[in-house]
Amino acid sequence: MSALALAFGVCCVAPWAVTILGVSGAVFLARLAFIQPYVVAGTIVLLGLGFWFVYRRPGEAGSCDVTQQRRSRWIVWSATVLVVVIDVASFAPRF
Repeated sequence: MSALALAFGVCCVAPWAVTILGVSGAVFLARLAFIQPYVVAGTIVLLGLGFWFVYRRPGEAGSCDVTQQRRSRWIVWSATVLVVVIDVASFAPRF
């Protein structure tokens, strides 16, 4: 069911991009498509750093609030899910 919703979302992204950005803006973004793999790789590296900062053991001098730590972990996991969904949606038309 969610794959079907994702497919409908992907087919609706292009018209909205043209509507919001205009034809020249959509063409400009299409010209930047060659850097997409590098952006995805950079995103994965930054998410890895986020996980490292959230799940590393705090030093003896710094005591971390448990609520803040849980919130940070929730934010990193939410960002990861969002990035995976966007990456799958952006690479789906190629398959």
